[in-house]
Amino acid sequence: MKSSFWLNKKVFITGQSGFKGGWLSLWLQSLGAEVTGFSLPPPTSPNLFEAANVADGMTSIIGDIRDEGHLTKAIKDSGAEVVIHMAAQALVRKSYIDPVETYAINVMGTVNLLNAVRQCTTVKAVVNVTSDKCYENKNSDVPFVESDPMGGYDPYSNSKGCAELVTNAFASSYFNHKHYSEHGIALASARAGNVIGGGDWAEDRLLPDIFRAIADDQTVIIRNPNAIRPWQHVLEPLSGYLTLAKNLYLSGTKYSGGWNFGPQEEDTKTVGWMVDEICQQWANNASWQISEGEHPHEANYLRLNSNRAKSLLHWHSYWDTKQAIDYSVSWQKAYLNGDDMREFSLEQISNFREL
Repeated sequence: MKSSFWLNKKVFITGQSGFKGGWLSLWLQSLGAEVTGFSLPPPTSPNLFEAANVADGMTSIIGDIRDEGHLTKAIKDSGAEVVIHMAAQALVRKSYIDPVETYAINVMGTVNLLNAVRQCTTVKAVVNVTSDKCYENKNSDVPFVESDPMGGYDPYSNSKGCAELVTNAFASSYFNHKHYSEHGIALASARAGNVIGGGDWAEDRLLPDIFRAIADDQTVIIRNPNAIRPWQHVLEPLSGYLTLAKNLYLSGTKYSGGWNFGPQEEDTKTVGWMVDEICQQWANNASWQISEGEHPHEANYLRLNSNRAKSLLHWHSYWDTKQAIDYSVSWQKAYLNGDDMREFSLEQISNFREL
């Protein structure tokens, strides 16, 4: 994460108004990159993008990735050298309610992005961020590796599997390694675990739901306390995306393909464990109970094998689950205290970089 590489690099991000996109935008700003973002307005109020004044250090464009013409013009005008695609409909339960929108954004949005890149002569590296849920999940306790088949039970998960297939098709058809000297574009996809961190107010996500309940002095309601997920602080996979993008830029298609960026095996925890730990760290008599009634299907087991990233990119996670929770809780408390959240967020990024 040395500033020398990213200094003055022109980076185009989709989804900068979202949770992960906001953190990545701040990180790139701290590295001296020239960042252009393209996304819809923030999906919630409050949100990280406004709370941390993310737009202050970048060019932020309000646009819809389903609008291919607007997206293509924005990428061309930015002179982008690196593109990181994160704009998405990212909620499983919402995908059950509106599958058409989910597929339109996650699949055709990816098609539009990659087709726009084809028309931009300055781009050298593209990272398409999908999800750990892109794999065909048979509820086995065996961690997924990058060569496992794509699948997805629910519309969200399936749409991310489709986005992976789209990425592979473009890599073969338009950005083939055999013709790299002609097109000069290296394309890869990135799959991360369940990210947590300050500034996430999305509905139907564990930490935001917990923080809202605690702030309102309510009992936290949990759907599936025994579900196992690969929890990690948001900065962990972002460091992977940046490392991958740098290697694509410097070494071309050698680093193409899919990459897992998950936590250490011991940081794969149950939902119930996470809630207990968060309530304990918040230390405000917080409690939880299991939600009654029927709920849409969600996988019970989800783990990632990140050995490929560890061995070839020399990437690995730094903060364990307890540290990730600590940084998440401290961010939320600072926000409620009225602190300068841009400076607070940049300080957390700095602390992570020092590792």
